[in-house]
This record gives sequence, C-alpha cells and structure tokens, in this order.
Amino acid sequence: MRKMTKQDFLKSFKNQTYVNQLEKIERKLDAKVNEASNNTEITIYGVIGDSWWDDSVSASDIDNLLKDITGDIVINLNSPGGDAFDGIAIYNRLKKHDGKVTVNIDGWACSAASVIAMAGDTVNMGLGAMLMIHEASSLVWGTKKEMRKEADVLDQLEEGIIDIYMTKANVSREEIRQMVDAETWFSASKAKEIGFATVIETKEDEVTNLRNQITDLQNELQQYKNQNQAPQQPPVNKGSRRVLY
Repeated sequence: MRKMTKQDFLKSFKNQTYVNQLEKIERKLDAKVNEASNNTEITIYGVIGDSWWDDSVSASDIDNLLKDITGDIVINLNSPGGDAFDGIAIYNRLKKHDGKVTVNIDGWACSAASVIAMAGDTVNMGLGAMLMIHEASSLVWGTKKEMRKEADVLDQLEEGIIDIYMTKANVSREEIRQMVDAETWFSASKAKEIGFATVIETKEDEVTNLRNQITDLQNELQQYKNQNQAPQQPPVNKGSRRVLY
C-alpha cells in the first residue's frame, strides 16, 4: 500500500465542489496563551498527517505542543482532513488533556478533521463553516487477497470512527453509518441539529453582540462623564430644614 498524495486524497471526495478551496488551505500550527480568557489557543490549519506533504499537521506535532500546556485549551480548526489514524490519535490525545477543550471550526472540518472536532467539550461553528464525514479510503497495489485484507481494515477503521461520532450524535448508529457511506456535508445549523456542534454563530448573535458592545461603551462613557463632573453643593439656607428622600 502506498500513501496518497494530497491530490489523490481530495479526488476521493464524492463532492468535488469545494476541492479547490480545500487545496489552498495552508499549514499553520501554533500555540499562544490568552491571558484575558486564561487558556491556550492552538491553531491547526492544513492537512492532517505525518509527513504526507509539506503542509501537514501530525499527531506527533500536537502531542509535542500539549506536553507543555496546562489548563483549558481552545482549538482553532480549518482542515480538509488527511490521515485517519493521525486524526484519531489527535482526538484521543485531546480527550486525555487535563482541562476543558473547546473546538472552533473556523472554516472546514472534513474527514479526519471532523474526528478531531469531536474531541471538543464544546464545538463552535462559525458562519459558513462546514463539517464533512465520509468513508475511509486508501490506495492499494497488489493481489486480490491483499485488496480484500485492506477492505477489512477499512471496515474496522470506520467502525472506530463511527464510535467517535456517536459520542456526540443524537441519531442512531445506522443513520451515522449511512451518512458516512454517502459522504455527508453539514452546515453549522445541520451539525448542531445532529449533535456534532454545540454552538453556532448566527447573524442574530452578531447583532446582539454588537448591541451589547455599544451599550457597554455608552455605560463607560457615562461613568467617565460622571467622574469628571464637579459635584454641586446645595445652597445653605439658615433657619430652614431640608428632608432628603
């Protein structure tokens, strides 16, 4: 069995509509401490895999990052997927982390990346974000016996991946299996409906957040004006009595 190229992998998608966009996702892997929210943000962009291509992020890469991180973490995810076993390893590594894991799907969480997304205690999907699940695939050269053996391996691999999806799904295992076989793409609202996403951003949310920010600014401005306004002393009127209420 030979490893796929990036083009081989993307050609395996039944829906080729988004392949050009997915191919352009550049590798980005970094971690930074967010002091305001007291957590560590990890960005995972690009293909998932161990030295498949120059733009891949491997399970070893994530393990090396997490060794030095304590407390809650936020994963910012944008990936077409890649190596299923690396995706599973990253999922399990995140589940073992001692702290809350939040996954933000910034753009795409396809194939192996959708497995990684399931590690989030909370999974947020931004406007326009997509999640995709499909059959496992590989390229095999050899005898019919070797091909049948590889098919058996893919069957078992898919069962394990479905186990992971079922930790979040609110539908039956058979329904998830059918979605995997068919290659199913989920918008943010559809992902939340099935249980894969916890929170989605909507236009209403953006308007509400903007209104809250405006209200906060108005309150801060009023407090500033009050602090800088000289207090006025009431006139003293001897022989009279004032009652304050």
